Amino acid sequence: MLNSVEVNLDGLIGPTHHYGGLAEGNLASQRHRHRTSRPREAALQGLRKMKALADRGIPQFVLPPAPRPDVDFLRAQGFSGAEEEILREVARCRGDLLSIACSASSMWAANAATVSPSADTRDARLHVTPANLRSTAHRRLEVAFTTRLLKCLFADTRYFVVHDPLPDAPAYSDEGAANHMRLCKSHASAGVEVFVYGRNGIGTGPRRHPARQTLAASRAIADRHELDPRRTLFVQQSPEAIDAGVFHNDVIAVANEHLLLCHEQGYVAQPDFLRRLKETCPMLRVFEVSVHELSVEQAVQTYLFNSQLATLPEGGMLLLAPRECEDDASVRAVLARLREQVPEITEIQFIDVRQSMRNGGGPACLRLRVVLSREQLSAMPTGPRMSEALYARLTTWIERNYREELTFEDLGDPGLLRETRSAFEELAEILNLHSIYSQDPNR
Repeated sequence: MLNSVEVNLDGLIGPTHHYGGLAEGNLASQRHRHRTSRPREAALQGLRKMKALADRGIPQFVLPPAPRPDVDFLRAQGFSGAEEEILREVARCRGDLLSIACSASSMWAANAATVSPSADTRDARLHVTPANLRSTAHRRLEVAFTTRLLKCLFADTRYFVVHDPLPDAPAYSDEGAANHMRLCKSHASAGVEVFVYGRNGIGTGPRRHPARQTLAASRAIADRHELDPRRTLFVQQSPEAIDAGVFHNDVIAVANEHLLLCHEQGYVAQPDFLRRLKETCPMLRVFEVSVHELSVEQAVQTYLFNSQLATLPEGGMLLLAPRECEDDASVRAVLARLREQVPEITEIQFIDVRQSMRNGGGPACLRLRVVLSREQLSAMPTGPRMSEALYARLTTWIERNYREELTFEDLGDPGLLRETRSAFEELAEILNLHSIYSQDPNR
């Protein structure tokens, strides 16, 4: 796949961004449950991150948020009447359901899908499987909208195959690219795809928090993506790491091209896994962080491994880390060693995405990385692609439509429903995705 480029699809944080504490095992989400959020600040932080990468020459696309509040979900729970009446009633007696219906969690695009580029697939097309996100009720509501959105973005069947999500069954629990890594000599070359799972139906699993990804789901995706079994690996997440708050692999490891950064306590039988990985990917460089340098708990608190690791057009790699890493002395020491020992990383930047971090998602959670040929990139719609003009329009749109603060009680305000409906209609026009909301069953 000559002239391949790294493309990032970032989730635009929606106007109902709040701290619902809905994700078991996500410690930041639980810790900030029901605190006042700042939706306008959150969306602008995410937008600035997109713009920063686009300014470095890395193509960047904007994924619009799923429509919220999801009143149809509330109707399915037995509530009836006019929409505004439903919101008031649910706010009065079932705040937990209202939080689910208002969740803005589609912002974390790393969970949107698993993506295999053309260089890895038998039919030389890019394959995409939207995640079924069945582990949590609030995220399961995103799946239909996300699937339709991905089919819109990757519509040209000459280049792309967008599968339906896996069956909504416990054995096929799938959380997308957050549990998937690709290692290769360069983006253009055939890669080794690594699927990380938390449970396989046998053996020891976590005791405190759920394991969200299953081995059966990972194997099914590898099969439908037509991957070469000789270049496909499956590895189990450490149950102890999951219990410490590592609910996805991208909280304990980050990979790009031939470089893997990981914590030494990330996987079951980790030395054996790394040996097999190096045999399959001989050019691999592993930077392993020891527990003496950084505990798993510190890794979770700072989200060091949820940094974005991106190849720069001029050469070298950029590590885009959350601001919390800059504030932690142990992480700063790890990064100093990284700069000294890994010359491929030519730049480290810190970025403020605190509103997302407080809900358990760092820079890498906010994006879905896709490797495309130039022809494939030209086949994508241009409306959602980041540019100076789009950045300016979205900034104005956010400042006009988003509330500065949102309390948990505000979710039941019928005015919020009216505000979001109007905002989403305008956003569809801005992104030139005119049908993306009008076809939604919630509208």
